[in-house]
Amino acid sequence: MDTREYDGHVEPGGPSATRLCSTLTIRKASVGGMDNNAYLLTCRVSGAQLLIDAAADAPRLLELVREGSSTARLDTIVTTHSHHDHVGALAAMVGATGARTAAGAEDAPDIRIPTTTLLRHGDVVRVGVNDLEVIALRGHTPGSVALLWRGEEDGDHLFTGDSLFPGGVGATQGDSERFQQLLDDVEERIFDRLGDDTWVYPGHGDDTTLGEERPQLPEWRERGW
Repeated sequence: MDTREYDGHVEPGGPSATRLCSTLTIRKASVGGMDNNAYLLTCRVSGAQLLIDAAADAPRLLELVREGSSTARLDTIVTTHSHHDHVGALAAMVGATGARTAAGAEDAPDIRIPTTTLLRHGDVVRVGVNDLEVIALRGHTPGSVALLWRGEEDGDHLFTGDSLFPGGVGATQGDSERFQQLLDDVEERIFDRLGDDTWVYPGHGDDTTLGEERPQLPEWRERGW
């Protein structure tokens, strides 16, 4: 296990970053040519495991799974949205582990691997004793979802896919209606509900916090992207 203090930074081909919480271990790895982040959540009580975004490089993702379970146990794979760079290793990972699949209901038809569980805003996905709240963030894709773990003394942890990054929301291809929808959802469903110390785990690149991003919201709306 990498014993560095967790700072949310990982390199393609490099070691995982690991954060130990009371009932959950969070591991982050970078895979593929687009520096996609994959997150493995391991319940420290039951051993259940959930992977967020089987993006690319199935051998590396299987290695990540084994970091949490010597038997390569993987119960669920959640796909945050249907874009190709977030599903490149999905078929291989399902085939290797038998994991269930989950994705936003509106995005599921665009994912070539059948989706076991269709996710909607307000649903709950369980990882052992841990509940992950599904937050729909419409705009980057129609069915993009974020997952929120409220860790009590461990704080709030938010996995945002490509809907929220350091410095802005996800790309909407210049479509002003999609941008307004996404920023509205991000403001109302995330910033209006959660505190500044909420840790944000995005689909690419380094992590951030809501407190770091909150002052920029008016600027994002003004610039339109």
